Amino acid sequence: MASSTSLTRAEVAAMTDHTLLAPEATPGEVDALIEDARALGVLAICVSPSMLPVRAPGLVVATVAGFPSGKHHSLVKGAEARLAVDQGAAEVDMVIDVGAARAGDYTAVLADIVTVREAVGDRALLKVIIESAALPDEAIAQVCRVAERAGADFVKTSTGFHPAGGASVHAVRLMAETVGGRLGVKASGGIRTADAAAELIAAGATRLGLSRSREVLDGFAP
Repeated sequence: MASSTSLTRAEVAAMTDHTLLAPEATPGEVDALIEDARALGVLAICVSPSMLPVRAPGLVVATVAGFPSGKHHSLVKGAEARLAVDQGAAEVDMVIDVGAARAGDYTAVLADIVTVREAVGDRALLKVIIESAALPDEAIAQVCRVAERAGADFVKTSTGFHPAGGASVHAVRLMAETVGGRLGVKASGGIRTADAAAELIAAGATRLGLSRSREVLDGFAP
């Protein structure tokens, strides 16, 4: 059992996005994801926008925009997010232009996030994927500040598809310290054990993105 947190299995499930974003995912696998999510008691499912709409009563439906590269035009990200919300998504996880952040062009990062925020308005919660493993600490902090200025609800570590890696305790702690509880912090990418999840929660994660949700949750005490 995970020992670095006093959270129970149910409490961790209540902060989990049960995720299926594999490009080869089928509608049948999305149906199975929804059934599994209900059995696990998680908060949300996160699926690709092409899989919408889905019927998932009792679950929050999340999707992605500009995924996974972030190199889509901002207007395309906005249109994708708006269509997803029209089709029932209650949360959108958008990917920033990581190259703009690496180059220190935070004005471009701000404009990108603002475009998506304005596209969905107050109809959906907006999470901003910063791809923290690909950024130095100063850029991570700056992007978190920009996300807050742009009206985001969460900052999120990773897509889980970048070769630099996924969530780390260091990045989550830095992100949590930067947003100071004003935004949520979602840890996602490479979280495969209860101990890893517990460490990320202790560092400040308020939401987890998991594709191996059962394996992780089964490591927590009932």
